[in-house]
Amino acid sequence: MQDIRFMRAALREALKGHGCTSPNPAVGCVIVRRGRIIARGWHRKAGGPHAEIEALKALPNPSLAKGATLYVTLEPCCTQGRTPPCTEAILAAGIRRVVVGVVDPHPAHAGLGLEKLREGGVEVVVGVLQEACAHLNRAFFKWITTGCPWVVAKAGLSLDGRITRPPGEGQWLTGQAARQDAHRLRAAADAVLIGAGTLRADDPSLTIRDVPLPEHKAQPWRVVLSRGGEPLPPDAKIFTDIHKERTLVYLNKSLPEVLHELGDTYQVTSVLAEGGGEILGGLFDANLVDEVCFYMAPLLCGGSQVAVGGLGAGRVELINTQYRRIGRDLRLHGIVRK
Repeated sequence: MQDIRFMRAALREALKGHGCTSPNPAVGCVIVRRGRIIARGWHRKAGGPHAEIEALKALPNPSLAKGATLYVTLEPCCTQGRTPPCTEAILAAGIRRVVVGVVDPHPAHAGLGLEKLREGGVEVVVGVLQEACAHLNRAFFKWITTGCPWVVAKAGLSLDGRITRPPGEGQWLTGQAARQDAHRLRAAADAVLIGAGTLRADDPSLTIRDVPLPEHKAQPWRVVLSRGGEPLPPDAKIFTDIHKERTLVYLNKSLPEVLHELGDTYQVTSVLAEGGGEILGGLFDANLVDEVCFYMAPLLCGGSQVAVGGLGAGRVELINTQYRRIGRDLRLHGIVRK
């Protein structure tokens, strides 16, 4: 029970970096001595110290590490990257026991950090709150093992499945509270994907607004997929605002090609697909959606655009579904069963 309690504390630390560490995972760590947390740490940004190093640096006295237990949500690294191996620092500090949430999925060194620690005489326990630790970094896990980012399908829709209202009724389906919550989704994503039709119709900014921009977080890449021959409007916000360098346009490329290039060239680990219906339909048809977040307004509007086009999403089943009322709207969230 103590291991679960302290791993929960490490997870709370990891959440502080959620959405800010890409392409690295968000990791949290606590150091415990005689049943009490004496230091905490979390990974703040790629290239910065890892959570274990932050926790060791936070000790009131370095000698307190000797004989202590270190809890970390992800297996400590054992290779030299932009930062030195965490396993060496743990061994040098004299940590007696290491409790790990989940093994690093990187094919090149999965399990090697645990092996190094055991070889150094450290007691290692693995798998405490494993599911929660893996879920936190689900985007990183997919990207590091497949090269393709995690895809979240997001839409605001009416009860009759429409994402547009009839002319004269205004632009928005959902209320301000739901739209603010959707900006939190953007704040956790590396890229936002739309189709050329959405760009022409709405001229969206696709920036993080209405919520604080997390520390060390850049505005997400704005990605436009255009499959037709019509030119895109050169005066659109995403081509002219202060974030215009964060805009990417793909002409006549398939969705799998776009996603793999985003993952490979730009180290994008997560994509928020905001539509419209043709883009979402194509993603569902190609089995590229990993997660769904739909905001349903209490309206029957009969608009012309459906939320999901293509063959339809009847073949898609969601697991771990959650329903939450946000203002007047209902948010449906779930993971796509593969």
